[in-house]
Amino acid sequence: AIIAPPWLSTYPGCYYGIENVIQNLTSTLFKMGHEVVLFTVGGSTTAASKRYWYHKEDQYPSIHRPWYEAVPIVSAHILYSLNIIRTQGDFDIIHDHNSFMGPSMMAFAGDDLPPTLHTLHEPFSNDNLTRQGLPDNRMLFEELKYAKRMYFNGISKSQLKTVPKELKKRIVDLVYNGVDSADYPYLSKKKDYFLTVSRIGQDKGQAIAAKLCYEQGLKYKIAGTIGGSIATKRQLEEHLEDPTSDAAHNPYLDYFKNKVLPYLVPGQIEYLGAVFGERKMKLLSNAKAFLAPITWEEPFGIAIIDALACGTPVVAYRRGAFSEIIEHGKNGFLANTEAEFKKYMQRVDEISPEACRLSVEKNFSAERMAKNYVQRYTEIIARAKK
Repeated sequence: AIIAPPWLSTYPGCYYGIENVIQNLTSTLFKMGHEVVLFTVGGSTTAASKRYWYHKEDQYPSIHRPWYEAVPIVSAHILYSLNIIRTQGDFDIIHDHNSFMGPSMMAFAGDDLPPTLHTLHEPFSNDNLTRQGLPDNRMLFEELKYAKRMYFNGISKSQLKTVPKELKKRIVDLVYNGVDSADYPYLSKKKDYFLTVSRIGQDKGQAIAAKLCYEQGLKYKIAGTIGGSIATKRQLEEHLEDPTSDAAHNPYLDYFKNKVLPYLVPGQIEYLGAVFGERKMKLLSNAKAFLAPITWEEPFGIAIIDALACGTPVVAYRRGAFSEIIEHGKNGFLANTEAEFKKYMQRVDEISPEACRLSVEKNFSAERMAKNYVQRYTEIIARAKK
């Protein structure tokens, strides 16, 4: 049983982060001959033995609502899934992808449920995050130490270095995320613009990239949502013009308005809004390079895998899991300072698009990911029987 989050549907060619992983994992396991049941939302078309859903439509519009409005959505989805699993009684293992809520609800669900593997898609809190005013999520994982039939896997070595001590004995190693390169258009000839596709925020560093492109007179396209609710240029304009809007005091909008907006130049540095599907793939495959000057310890980085699969090199800061994905000088560059980042932007033509594509096919394929998860499933089932 694979339990996806209820926020977005999964389908072939899906390019959302966690949903992309679930699409590739589920369909590949199914192709390998495993009986795999997906608990998702109604619009999903991922190949599986069977699909169930509580919510007929994507619930993403509610994901950023106050907890007392958003929690019932994901809780109902998880409880519905567990009730079916419990009633049918023939599942070997549950694989959960619902950050925080999944392990919280399944930790003590009872011995009448199969053992659970929860994939840690989220980072663990650290002093840098708590200084920014973010709650410390380690307290949750520390209290899962007695959840005897629940196990966890990480998605990078970098992420697992920060695992709370109490959780370490429940970790069954890491499994890198994987994608199906057939979903990505490969182009060896690039156009003359840099690109970043991700949610807009200080941790993603779009302002750094915009500043460097502005100083060098380079073209730069920025795509992604702002604060969860702003997804088009028109919506952005409306919120900027209306100081009484719901997003007026959103820290992500403040970041864009104060740090990114000053560098926007029509025809040179542009905000595109959120991009999906064919438009996103076209932007990625044509870009000269993908820029990722992140200011936090990213636990993986599906967006840079997307770019590399399209044959597009990546210039990034050497933080989080990026040094496990980017081979410096082969499929991109890793910078330690802003000056180095600027220098490597000028060297992206040295990187072979073919090498970028091959790095994904070799290290981050859907097939490799699925085989690694089968090994984890087998290990967990054996441990649970003991």
